[in-house]
Amino acid sequence: MPKPSSPADQLNWTCLSFDQLSLGDLYDTLHVRCQVFIAEQVAFQDLDYKDQSAWHLLGRDGSGVLQSYARILPPGLAYEEPSIGRVLAMAAVRGTGAGWELMRHAMAEVEQRWPGSPIRIGAQAYLQKFYEGCGFEVVSQPYLEDGIPHLTMLYRSQGA
Repeated sequence: MPKPSSPADQLNWTCLSFDQLSLGDLYDTLHVRCQVFIAEQVAFQDLDYKDQSAWHLLGRDGSGVLQSYARILPPGLAYEEPSIGRVLAMAAVRGTGAGWELMRHAMAEVEQRWPGSPIRIGAQAYLQKFYEGCGFEVVSQPYLEDGIPHLTMLYRSQGA
């Protein structure tokens, strides 16, 4: 018997450089980032001038609504290694596996662009188990960023 379809199974994924984002893509991206990282969490400076050098992974539902997003930074922009950040799933798809699918796609994009490279992230501490489930390991003591406890985590590529 086939497993029932979930909202996570129905997201359409695109990964675009900043210059490839349409104005609509950019507006949608900023909208969801503000909703999750500012309205739901804590006010902080989301726009940091790293977007222009990043790749933007967008997961849209069948109606074209952006439901899941991650920003992929090249080596040397945040860390020596490539990084995945601004990881979010909108409330409508939380708990459906959308976060796992987002990370699977983001990690595949990193592997495609920088084969064999480890991936370093600054993860909110409460998501430690989620990222460990994705293959990341904690490599720092907890620290505060924008008033939220974080951990530096590292994924060591199978190709490394």
